[in-house]
Amino acid sequence: MNKEWFVEKNSIVRKIWGKSDTVLLIFAGAAAEFALNKAVDWLYFTGKLPADPLGRLFSTVGYAQHIVFAPQSQALSVIDKMQAVHSGVEERRGARIPDWAYRDVLFMLIHYSIRSFELLERKLSGEEKEEVYRVFHSVGSRMGLRELPPSYLAWLPVREAHLRQDLEKSDYTVDLFAQYKKHLGAVRYFILLQAQILAVPETVRRCLGLSRWSILYPAIPVYRWVVRLHASWMVKAVLLPEKYKRQIQDLDLAAS
Repeated sequence: MNKEWFVEKNSIVRKIWGKSDTVLLIFAGAAAEFALNKAVDWLYFTGKLPADPLGRLFSTVGYAQHIVFAPQSQALSVIDKMQAVHSGVEERRGARIPDWAYRDVLFMLIHYSIRSFELLERKLSGEEKEEVYRVFHSVGSRMGLRELPPSYLAWLPVREAHLRQDLEKSDYTVDLFAQYKKHLGAVRYFILLQAQILAVPETVRRCLGLSRWSILYPAIPVYRWVVRLHASWMVKAVLLPEKYKRQIQDLDLAAS
């Protein structure tokens, strides 16, 4: 019997991906880690990422939220469309994106989904973490990825191995962070770095030379209250560029 929804309506994954606060922190962390990935040159091949890193972020978020909140058939179509886009880039370049690179991106979504929700909301139970892993495992399976661990607990050491093997600071890393700064401005870029310190694993922090301490740590309890009062939009209005405010509002609308 086919499922009606790719992600069930009461799933913790919908709660995680249904708030712009959490989603923005997910992609702050992923933006840091992916800049270190040894396959980041693939995103430079088309030139779209360095030309508009924030635009690419919201495009990627759109794909992810379509998968999380769409009926089963539509979600599968979105995954297939993503696969077709990547296949087209591979054909133009005359080479294949390594399977481990796809797994790395999938692993980032798993890690930062859990980490961001726990920072801004509450600790997840083991069952909830397993649910997060199960959803993204389904995405990876649909994309034909091999060697995906069968469970969250089995995934943890594999994730650590990928962090050790697949990350390095390169010229692409330096250029991508320069593009982040160019598009955000100095103040917002500083806030981005502070958010990344909160979200990234120790391996990523060391590779990027980030501080151990973020000035945002003391603000987390306050921000949780701001979110509960439905006033976080004021913070985002100050911290994020005017041209992206509509896209940020759309992140919250996706859940409804």
